[in-house]
This record gives sequence, C-alpha cells and structure tokens, in this order.
Amino acid sequence: MHPVLFHIGPLLIPSYGAVAALGVLLALALVLYMARKLHLDPNRIWNLSVIMLFTSLAGARLLLVIANWTALRHHPLWMLSLAMVHHPLVGAIEILLALAVGGAYVLLRQMPWRTTADALAAPTALGLGFEQVGALLAGSGYGTGTHVPWAVTYTDPLAARWSDVPLGIPVHPVQAYAALCSFAIALAIAWWLPRRRQNGDLAGIFLMATGATMFITEFWRDPLGRGALFRGMLKAPQLAGIILVLTGAFLLLERKSERIVVEPYPVHDPRPAPPPVVQSPTHD
Repeated sequence: MHPVLFHIGPLLIPSYGAVAALGVLLALALVLYMARKLHLDPNRIWNLSVIMLFTSLAGARLLLVIANWTALRHHPLWMLSLAMVHHPLVGAIEILLALAVGGAYVLLRQMPWRTTADALAAPTALGLGFEQVGALLAGSGYGTGTHVPWAVTYTDPLAARWSDVPLGIPVHPVQAYAALCSFAIALAIAWWLPRRRQNGDLAGIFLMATGATMFITEFWRDPLGRGALFRGMLKAPQLAGIILVLTGAFLLLERKSERIVVEPYPVHDPRPAPPPVVQSPTHD
C-alpha cells in the first residue's frame, strides 16, 4: 500500500496522519451539526471535542516518549517518528484519557451527558472510519494472511518499519472492513436522529454497533500485539468490544425520565371561522 502520501523535499507526509486529520476535520464539522439538531450549545460541544482530541494526542505522545525514553536519549530526532507508531494499547489509553477529561468538562459545565453523548456518536464513527482508511494505507492493524481476490500486499519497507506489517504476503484488508462498518454506523445514526425516542439512543446504537464491529473484525486481524486473554480465546480488543456492547445496551434501556416528548402540530382547519355572535341589547 502507501504509507507515505507524498514528499515535500526531505519531509515525509504519512498517509495515516493525513487521512486521520481529514477525518478529524469532518468529524468536528459534523459535531456542530449534531449539536444544533439536539438543541445543545455548539460552543460547548466544540470546546469538549477539541479538549478530548488534544488530550488523546498529547497523552499518546507522552506515553510513547516514556516507553522509548532510553532510545530517545541517544537519538532525540527519533521523537519525530513517534507520531507514526500505532499500537492498540496506545489507542486504548488515548480513549480513556479523552473520556476522563471530557467527562470532567461535562460535569463542570453541567451538560446533559446522554444528549452530549448522542451529539458525539456519529462524528466519532465518522472519524474512526477515516482512521481505519489511514491504517489500511499505512499497514497498521493489518490482517491475517489470505488468498481472497481482494487481499492486499504490502511492499514498502516503511510500512514494515512503522507498523511491523509483513511484506510480500497477501493479507485481509481488515481495516477496510472496519472503515466500511464505521461509515455505515455514522449514516445509521444520522438516519435515526429524528426518530430517536429518548436521550442516549444514538450513543447506545454507536456503542453496540462499534463494539460488535470490533469483536468481529478482530477475527481477521493478525494477533501480534493484540493481547491474548482466557488462554487465547479472546483478544483484548474483543473484550473491549463486549464491554462497549453491554454499555450501549444499558444506554438503550427505556427510561421515562429521558423520554423525548414531541409536541403535536396544531391541526389547521381550512374552513373559515364562523362570524362572532353579537347579542342585541335587551329592554326592560
């Protein structure tokens, strides 16, 4: 595939970062649309999104620096290549940091957390879809070996260096599977937006569908670095997928307090109103 999108002199523009950045921009635009549709303050939703984004990026970079501190002391310029390192554990810590800081902001601003989660659902699915497209180009989270007609083969040495993907071996384009599912989830949430029955429905749909996608697509991902649990019966991302499904199901439980009440439209009578009745004065 193409781990490098293009060159600017000696500077490399990695495909993963460029495509992921595009996904972030589109997700931020979508989150403003969702905020208006859900009658939330767009400024607060924007601030929440930016805070969570930069928290995840800064936390991931700090974790990579700590993990590679010994090597970085001898080769400081390797700091520039850390942005091209992708690992499931790093991704999980990014998400947890973003959720912790975002949850604190929601509590501080006294924002309705279920409705706020609804506003973030479709943009997050959209961003994940673009992230997986970037991963496909870079070779991150590559699939298991296969001979299906749509298999992909990585030949660029940079893909092997940055993502440890095997070169010259046809593998499942599992990132494409996950990307298509994420785009479908974003579309489904947008379609369900005017049909939701209670606050939290959109977030519940996102969590359940994303968790199911994570669980299923892991069967086609190479197990290297994915973490083996329960004597190899599950990978760590599959366990995370199960947790997401259960959390989504909890949000979808019917609650009268979160029910959305739709005011009925007044019925317009096309017939003209009858003239007012004028009573004549009476004489004693």
